Amino acid sequence: MNAALSRFVGFAFASADLLIEIAPDGRIAFAAGAAEALSGSPDAQLVGRPWSDFIDDYDRAMAEALFRGLKDGLRGGPVVVRLAGDAGQAERAAALSVFRLPQNEGAISCALTRAAPPPRTAALGLHSKDSFEQVTATLFESAKTTGLELELALVELSGLTSVRGGQGDMDQELAGLLRAHSHGGSAAAELGEDRFALVRPRGESPDGLARRLLRMLGVAEDTVTPAGQAMSLTGEASPNQVIRAIRYAVDSFIADGLDAAVPASLSQAVTDSVRRTAMEVGALGQALADKQFRLVYQPVVNLKAGGAVHHHEVLVRFGQDESPFPMIRMAEELDLIESLDLAVAEQSIAKLVATPGLKLAVNMSGRTAQSGSFVAKVALMIAGSPAVRGRLLFELTESAAITDMPMAQANLQLLREEGCKICLDDFGAGAASLAYVQQLPLDFVKIDGRYIKELQHGGRETTFIRHLVRMCAELGVGTVAEMVETKPAEQAVRQAGVDLAQGYLYGAPSDEPARIEARAPAIRPGLKRAG
Repeated sequence: MNAALSRFVGFAFASADLLIEIAPDGRIAFAAGAAEALSGSPDAQLVGRPWSDFIDDYDRAMAEALFRGLKDGLRGGPVVVRLAGDAGQAERAAALSVFRLPQNEGAISCALTRAAPPPRTAALGLHSKDSFEQVTATLFESAKTTGLELELALVELSGLTSVRGGQGDMDQELAGLLRAHSHGGSAAAELGEDRFALVRPRGESPDGLARRLLRMLGVAEDTVTPAGQAMSLTGEASPNQVIRAIRYAVDSFIADGLDAAVPASLSQAVTDSVRRTAMEVGALGQALADKQFRLVYQPVVNLKAGGAVHHHEVLVRFGQDESPFPMIRMAEELDLIESLDLAVAEQSIAKLVATPGLKLAVNMSGRTAQSGSFVAKVALMIAGSPAVRGRLLFELTESAAITDMPMAQANLQLLREEGCKICLDDFGAGAASLAYVQQLPLDFVKIDGRYIKELQHGGRETTFIRHLVRMCAELGVGTVAEMVETKPAEQAVRQAGVDLAQGYLYGAPSDEPARIEARAPAIRPGLKRAG
């Protein structure tokens, strides 16, 4: 090796752990460096193998897109790829940068540097809206430190859904292309029909990116219309402002596509989101003050008492049968969730007063559970209507995490001393569920519906629920199965030992509670206490 070549190789190894060259036939023609540490195979054993055998299935479509879109004299990446390995081995990953030398007869030069594997996302490596917003905010903070100029690119490929027509290969190819053009290969999302977003270094115009994606998919522009806009991710903003600004841009794009003007910069998005937030605070606050919502009631039955109605869950509705989740999420984001929870509790208590024998469960956010003011107001309402004692249950939701566990413990215990029962909602849907069962004073645990849907088919869900029921029984905590919609599902939860059940099998939410069985059992107190 002459001195000049040695110097170039030295520079390459200064920034990489492994160098490989991929021949035009797709096989590795050269490998040098820490191949064994990265892949489990020495350099010599990599040579002659297809490059695709070197990359894990999860990231293969992204690497293929990176190689295919590489023009002579241009660099691609870096993107983080997981490396193929044997089952049971710890996952290994590397940051992959690629370059095509014009004089190298079509071969692709690759430099790989050891990296931590990023979290896997659900569908083809693309983020959901919520996880994309979070990763974009994280990348913004990182870019402020590194000085890298990033942008949020919003791409619309109008008509692509009809062309895709459920073709799994095209779906995978599209996901790979989006990821290959995103920062690090893990900052892209599908946001609904024909709408996509990715965070990437500033460079090619968003319109140019949209057209190039279409060309690489092999789709003609006379059937699909590509368009794109971008928002610069530079400037100064607090973490809370950043996430709201990103959400504002993404929500506007989802609702109106590129017909809505995309903010040119993060600072403009911050300003626009603050203006929209002020309007939403006023509108939602007025709606809560004027009780512009209605309550519906869904029965919960006692499986161990012949299916008698045990209590009803109170569900809130805004407008004509609209899903409450966007409004509930907005209330949490705008710090109005406690007001909503209090308004629902107030109306539910009034319903209990008007309907002797009725028992109701109302939802309570994790944020509200940390409020001493909420507990004090509920206690006053119960004191003014003592007949409701023992007939009110609060379902603690995980839509907002509990940050002050001692405060939540104390508040929930105070509610129990007022005769209220406490249920942990959607157990298994959030990472904190088990910690909540261990630390909070609970009377019931409601098992997330996705487990119930799969329970009747046997397998892991059956084992999980039976262990959960046994654990709760030892703690003196009852169990509730939600989304019980068929007789086989009911039979499965009975066999698992679940106490109560809720779902369309017993009745849909209705404007008035179903008839109360004369011998419906009282809500039994749990044995668990705070601490």
